Amino acid sequence: MGIPPYISPNHSRRTINKVYQMEDPKATVPQDVTAIMAGLTAFWPCFRVKLQVTRELRAKAASRTFPPKPCHGTGRVLGMSEPTNTQGLDRRDFMKVTAAATATAAVASGAKAAPVGLKTPGADGLIHRNERPDVMTYRKLGNTNFMCSRLVFGCGAALTGGKAVKLLESSFEQGINFYDVGTDVYYKGAERHLSAFLKRHRDDVWVTSKGMIRPTPNREFGKPMSVAEGKDAAKFWVELMERSLKDLDVDYMDAYYLMGIGDAAIVKSEELYAAFQKAKEQGKVGHYGVSTHKDAANILLAMAETGWYDVAMIAITPAGWYDWDSKSLLQDTDNMKALKPVLAKASEAGIGLMGMKAARFLAGKEWLGKGDDSAFDSHYDDKLMKSGLSGIQRSYAYVLENGMDVVNADMQSFEHMEANLQVARSSHEYFA
Repeated sequence: MGIPPYISPNHSRRTINKVYQMEDPKATVPQDVTAIMAGLTAFWPCFRVKLQVTRELRAKAASRTFPPKPCHGTGRVLGMSEPTNTQGLDRRDFMKVTAAATATAAVASGAKAAPVGLKTPGADGLIHRNERPDVMTYRKLGNTNFMCSRLVFGCGAALTGGKAVKLLESSFEQGINFYDVGTDVYYKGAERHLSAFLKRHRDDVWVTSKGMIRPTPNREFGKPMSVAEGKDAAKFWVELMERSLKDLDVDYMDAYYLMGIGDAAIVKSEELYAAFQKAKEQGKVGHYGVSTHKDAANILLAMAETGWYDVAMIAITPAGWYDWDSKSLLQDTDNMKALKPVLAKASEAGIGLMGMKAARFLAGKEWLGKGDDSAFDSHYDDKLMKSGLSGIQRSYAYVLENGMDVVNADMQSFEHMEANLQVARSSHEYFA
């Protein structure tokens, strides 16, 4: 019997024996497992024996329940909406906190440990995958009809170099069902690092990627793309799409975006849309989207005008548009409340809105931010300010309750992930 990929050095000999015996009650662990485990430097986080990473083991574990345990150092069991101080959490503390939350939800609801995702819409016409309503909230994502976790795992930077692979299983167990990544041309190795996770959970999650178009030399900003320019852009974009499919090791992506678009004229290219339609007819992709850090208002309006698009990933903060070039707020931007008419027009056109860079401006310099946790506080009312949330959490909560269907977060530590999970579960509690 080989070494299961989900066994790690963090598991005790007793746990390793249990896992082997779930496969074969008479099995014993090979003597070399402990030695091999001791030499590993990477691990797959999981919550005790119940949370295994293959469908077979999860099915066998579905009938198992565990009593809730108190949060580390508090003596209390963590509730879904209970504010939690995660400052300084290491991996062991995080696992205790999130395992307690998951176990409490399972005991309270009688839910099975492993919800089954659906490839096709359910009786309600919606697409449901890995929904765990006791630990996550969900929102229909525009015309996709996908019930999306309000926190999206942004895998691009997080999985470049494999940094946050250790978070994937934990995020899945906390109800995240949307994993967004990007082409290897930009995010080196990210798609490949996501592929093993998708082998285990592809039917249970929504996965998207994105690729840029090849720049046209001396192209005038705002000028409609010529047929030749559109065909050249489409050819390059489709090549990146094919490469993304290969790197993810999947046959189908739920959506593929035009990446980093900064000119509304590009989203109106009929040649690009025709290329998407062909890929869709071939069963390679389901929905057409755009990601943008520049001129987002005009790009959203152009997307709505065409009627072609189902998803937009936009850089937005409580104070307004975020500009990637300056790593700051867009000069003279309106605040988010003033931008609501533009956001509403996109939503009315069936475009699911995904916010990104919602708190990048607040982050430290190592994250290309300004390091000012209070920069957006003037946009918040007393209820949010008294919530006990951090400045970054307040930013996420605000964008979720003021026009964004979901928020995309680059999460590279258990501490950051738990802080973001807390907001996604409870943002609605701080707004009327």
